[in-house]
Amino acid sequence: MENSMRPRTILRTASLLALATSFSAAGISVQAADLASAPVYYKSPPIEPFNPWMIRLRVLGVLPDTAGSSVNVAGAPPLSSPSSGLSISDQAIPELDITYFFTKNIAAELILGVTSHHISGNGTLNGLDIGKAWLLPPTLTLQYHFTDFGPLKPYIGAGINYTVFFNQTAANTSLAGLAVTDLHIRNQFGAAVQFGFDYMLDRHWGLNFDVKKLWLRPDYSATVNNAIAVTGRANIDPWLVSGGITYKF
Repeated sequence: MENSMRPRTILRTASLLALATSFSAAGISVQAADLASAPVYYKSPPIEPFNPWMIRLRVLGVLPDTAGSSVNVAGAPPLSSPSSGLSISDQAIPELDITYFFTKNIAAELILGVTSHHISGNGTLNGLDIGKAWLLPPTLTLQYHFTDFGPLKPYIGAGINYTVFFNQTAANTSLAGLAVTDLHIRNQFGAAVQFGFDYMLDRHWGLNFDVKKLWLRPDYSATVNNAIAVTGRANIDPWLVSGGITYKF
């Protein structure tokens, strides 16, 4: 009886050992699978602080559009282009602008530059040398910058201009017996709109192209032959076309 029980006991023991080995192997497999599927964490890249300042150095072309300028001679009916008016020379100057970003999309831009222009007559006054004047036209615009085009950063803006006229000089050059002997142009506010883009070459440096339109129509007064008073409005209304280098801090 005792001898017949031994094979059964041995079989049961072997079965239990095999079962235990199976569970142990399954546990090891599950543990290995868990280890294999565990997420791998990488260190996130450092977030660079947002710097709101940008500057640009550009070449600026000032292109006046004087259509509709008026010339009023004391004691005579007013004259206006094209029968008689003013012509103001184009000019190209270096220009600096400073931009401050309130957010990544909203910014304010201030442009600074000084330009000199020659003024002459047209129409019935064609050839009459009127004089020269220097212009300081600081322009402040509020801009919206689009940020969904990769390195291309287009923007639009609108704002205000205040032009200061200084070093005004009458030509005092005679034409057909007429010579402008005194000239004064009043400082003037004007509206401005703009569009342009920056193309960023890297995080700091880029190229810029910009176009602005100013509505600038100052009153002026002049004296001809030290005796004849002349007044009017100079519709300067310039286009400001510029291109240059951008630096983002």
